[in-house]
Amino acid sequence: MLAASSSSVLAALAAGLGLCLSLIIAPGAQNVFLLRMGVQRRHAVALAITCLVSDAVLFTAGVAGFGVVVEHLPWLFELVRWAGVVFLAVYGLSAAWRALRPKHASIRIEEDAPDAPSPTADDAADAPSGSGGTATLTRPARTTRTGTGTLLPAILSCLAITWLNPHAYLDTVFLVGSVSASYGALRWAFGLGAILGSAIWFSFLTVAARFAARRLRSPRAWRILDGLIAVAMLALAAGLAFS
Repeated sequence: MLAASSSSVLAALAAGLGLCLSLIIAPGAQNVFLLRMGVQRRHAVALAITCLVSDAVLFTAGVAGFGVVVEHLPWLFELVRWAGVVFLAVYGLSAAWRALRPKHASIRIEEDAPDAPSPTADDAADAPSGSGGTATLTRPARTTRTGTGTLLPAILSCLAITWLNPHAYLDTVFLVGSVSASYGALRWAFGLGAILGSAIWFSFLTVAARFAARRLRSPRAWRILDGLIAVAMLALAAGLAFS
């Protein structure tokens, strides 16, 4: 009896994990934002945790049946939809502007000695390229600001992209919530599996972004990346506006 119960819990957990991964891997606004910030190495871990906590709250609301409440407030869904359209459009236009009018500066990343002190600007200018396992990574000048002062705006942008996207509610609150209801008493195991899926995906995206950063060593590469981000964000904004 205990073995059967354990297998049922694991089955519900695996089902929630699989459903979450099938939904979250799609190239959405949240993934695009995290990828860009991760490539820039701007608070990637903090932003991934922010996305995970947001997903956990939404999944929990869905499993708890909050979707039924939202269905009776259609005006709230419309408000969120148009706020998301505006935010995604502004973000997309900003990325397009960066692609058309880039501002670049070089920074250095120590590959062989991560604990060594960061080189000064003069050291970076004088050091020969390719020596001592040091790679030169070129990125927009604005991305070199990695102080704590940029953390709050980054988190607020991340929250806006997550919570002003109606598709996030459709996927998490409504879809996951409705599927979890079919598991009865095991619906919380299903929800836990969905949260675990988010944790796996955001961890993978954060690590993948660090490796992708090593490929972006020229202004042209950054312009291409910003161009792709602009297209993705504007397409998502248009999709929300006309959905």
